[in-house]
Amino acid sequence: MPETVVNTTPSNSSTASPSRTVLLLMRVLTFVFLLIALILIATLKQTDADTEEQIKFSDFYGYRYMLATIIIGFAYNLLQMAFSIFTVVSGNRVLSGDGGYLFDFFADKMISYFMISGSAAGFGLTVELGRGVPSNSFIDKANAAASLLLIGFVFTAIASTITSFALPKKAN
Repeated sequence: MPETVVNTTPSNSSTASPSRTVLLLMRVLTFVFLLIALILIATLKQTDADTEEQIKFSDFYGYRYMLATIIIGFAYNLLQMAFSIFTVVSGNRVLSGDGGYLFDFFADKMISYFMISGSAAGFGLTVELGRGVPSNSFIDKANAAASLLLIGFVFTAIASTITSFALPKKAN
């Protein structure tokens, strides 16, 4: 009796199309939230009422780190968005084979963890700066940027979960 071989690697069939579309949606949503967070943190400045000095986000290491995580996440997401658009439109993957699926999965994991650490740094610094100080636009905008980065993390984490379903199944 002939042995039946089951192909467990993902195919380009139309059954994978909804997950590709959902993955593209996650990438687009991440792009939007990171873009808004980038604009908020990059334009963050305020003049101190007592000293007339201008305070900028770049005066604080935590906000600089948050900006770096936004930029790196944004660049990575832009690349993955282009790959996703190509895959949805053509039906073929840019990075074919097992290596492409592994790259998507592990890169999504690394970037999402990087983004959550930037969000945590932003939240932590915002809390420290806001102690004993009435709410002001500087703190509120920084908090909003950290929140948007957190939402971007959530969408990237969802994308990472979706890419994990496409990982090749290896029999031991």
